[in-house]
Amino acid sequence: MYITQGLHRHLQKRPNAIAVRYQGRSITYAEFGDRVARLAGALKNLGVASGDRVAMLSVNSQRYIEYYQAVPWADAVLNPVNIRWSAAEIVYSLDDSETSVLIVDDTFLALGKKVVADSKTLRVVIYAGDGETPEGMLNYEALIVGNEPVEDARRGGDSLLGIFYTGGTTGFPKGVMLSHTNVGFSALGVVNSLSCQAHTQYLHVMPMFHLADFSAMTALFMTGGTHVVLPSFVPKVVLQTIASERITELLLAPTMIQMLLDARDADPELQKLDFSSLERVGYGASPITRALLDRARAVFTSAGFSQGYGMTELAPLATLLTPEHHSAEYEANGKMYSAGQAAICVEVRIVDADDNEVPRGTVGEIAVRGPNMMLGYWNKPEATAEALRGGWMHTGDGGYMDDEGFVFVCDRIKDMIVSGGENIYSAEVETAIASHPAVAQNAVIGIPCTKWGETVHAVIVLKPGATLTSEEIVAHCRERIAGYKCPRSVEFREALPLSSVGKVLKTDLREPFWAGRKRGVA
Repeated sequence: MYITQGLHRHLQKRPNAIAVRYQGRSITYAEFGDRVARLAGALKNLGVASGDRVAMLSVNSQRYIEYYQAVPWADAVLNPVNIRWSAAEIVYSLDDSETSVLIVDDTFLALGKKVVADSKTLRVVIYAGDGETPEGMLNYEALIVGNEPVEDARRGGDSLLGIFYTGGTTGFPKGVMLSHTNVGFSALGVVNSLSCQAHTQYLHVMPMFHLADFSAMTALFMTGGTHVVLPSFVPKVVLQTIASERITELLLAPTMIQMLLDARDADPELQKLDFSSLERVGYGASPITRALLDRARAVFTSAGFSQGYGMTELAPLATLLTPEHHSAEYEANGKMYSAGQAAICVEVRIVDADDNEVPRGTVGEIAVRGPNMMLGYWNKPEATAEALRGGWMHTGDGGYMDDEGFVFVCDRIKDMIVSGGENIYSAEVETAIASHPAVAQNAVIGIPCTKWGETVHAVIVLKPGATLTSEEIVAHCRERIAGYKCPRSVEFREALPLSSVGKVLKTDLREPFWAGRKRGVA
């Protein structure tokens, strides 16, 4: 299995079909394949050798998709850069992995220049923008025009495909090493999740540096179809694009779904748009509330919904909740609100602190193994051994499994609040708060308490025009969860800090409360 295999298949089967649509331009598979082969040739002529790392710092684009295919085509290794990071974090990831080539676009040109000045390992910088090429950089398009196409190295199997850095909000990030086999097998699960086919019009709105989008991209190359690309997530533009481009599939984080629905509710013109082309809406990256899922299903009525649960270390898919499970039957038995069952070729179990499997229905740590499991962390053998102990990837997520193998994720183990000796799962409290009609978003954290060790603190964003008091939200929660789980303090904000894929950055929320204290939860 090699990551460019799908491209070769459709170069043979459908060379004149549209591969990518971006900024009003369309490119066929034949044209796309030629550009990939020429970019690979350029990299090799620039001295990129087998296994060398090539990074990209960019918003979503056609060129980003070309990068994902051309680097392994040239027998090199991917290193997509998190666009939310500071220059120091980016420099660390580049130097840690000894990355020698960086591709940078217009959006991040200023940041790229600082990274280049500070990095010890970069020797070539390629400008993938549309303006004048900065001094000291090579022009992306000129490299494609000026180099002959080369044969695909067909780098594959257990060889290193890419180093995908994760974390970086507390301390330096870890480089997750994924092979072609890892990403390929995970993409097979995505094929099942998104139902990618030759007629598929897939909309890239998740950031392309993120493995969720790369996995969907790989699945679409496996099955054919068209990559429709938006540079970034702008709710109004996404809704208009779904309607105008007749999008059939897309993948979103729950916060993105909420922003789409809120934008539509606030704009009568958006309410007139036709979304009937949608066949599948995938969601993941963080839990979704019942209220939000109900809203989404009421608007995108033609779409089957599917949820993927996983992490970068699992390339990234571990479990899948299919459209079949988004039905009245599974809503009634509660399984529609689970994370689903083990994905194709994946095993999942729930273990205690000693790695013993716990009885069904008992909360423990979710552990996963299969061909999607990472090779390890780059240059971190101790962290690798800890995460992969016993041949299972220990996710750090607390959850339980029912008698049919449905996995219910309770919380990140590090997010669990311990108050007066009781374990409180923040996700359970967040679900109770989210059911209040005035609440748009919320996050629950543990804050220090002399008497109880920790107490429950809720941070809430209200819907436009809504009003709510701390007392009202606590009373609302008391009707739904045990009293000891209810918030002891409530804070109202205009927005929550979010990662590039819509995850709430609880580290940022906790930091003011825990600064200088021993419990440094990540």
